[in-house]
Amino acid sequence: METSVVVGFVVAVFLVSVVPGPDMLFVVANAAVGGRRAGVVAAAGMSTGLAVHTVAAALGLGALIQAAPQVLNGVRIAGAAFLLYLAYLTWRASRQHVGEPEEVPDVPQRTLRKTYVMATLTNLANPKVILFYLAFVPQFISTGTGAWPATVQFLVLGAIFILVGFPVDASVALLAGGLTSKFLRAGSTVRRRLERVCAGIFAALAARLATDIH
Repeated sequence: METSVVVGFVVAVFLVSVVPGPDMLFVVANAAVGGRRAGVVAAAGMSTGLAVHTVAAALGLGALIQAAPQVLNGVRIAGAAFLLYLAYLTWRASRQHVGEPEEVPDVPQRTLRKTYVMATLTNLANPKVILFYLAFVPQFISTGTGAWPATVQFLVLGAIFILVGFPVDASVALLAGGLTSKFLRAGSTVRRRLERVCAGIFAALAARLATDIH
């Protein structure tokens, strides 16, 4: 692969990564509820999902979706349903804090393992990521004499995407988690409101996916 192609891809991926999107909002929401560690773990889960997308795209996911467009709608439906489930869980957790004394500082949170799995599944169910791999990444695939096999190029570019995107998401998680931890010391009322905002984010993401269903 030519150096100019790799540099151009890195710049493009960085710009894509710093623009707030569904994945970043998911990371922020988990950092807000569970703190910095939960946010970073969520970012790691997102990167795991990207790794799966990379391998799937390299092995022919694009051909499958082109041959059977309804597959993409199935992914959208699954993603919307899963995000609604997350919204429900988060909203229910916020109701459990009603009536708690304001001086309680502890933040109830999911296990890090569950956060990681949920983040991975959320990324896998995001059709925007699939479309990104199908429409954006192929623009940087070289052909002709001396070019690497397309599958190898896809895997390399996917790895670059993860190496650029994870530090961005992790930094956002650390920032969001740090700010949130200060607010949480104010008591259960603030905690409850933050959780309800997070539930609203999940529901909004589900609605966004649902509007893409044809």
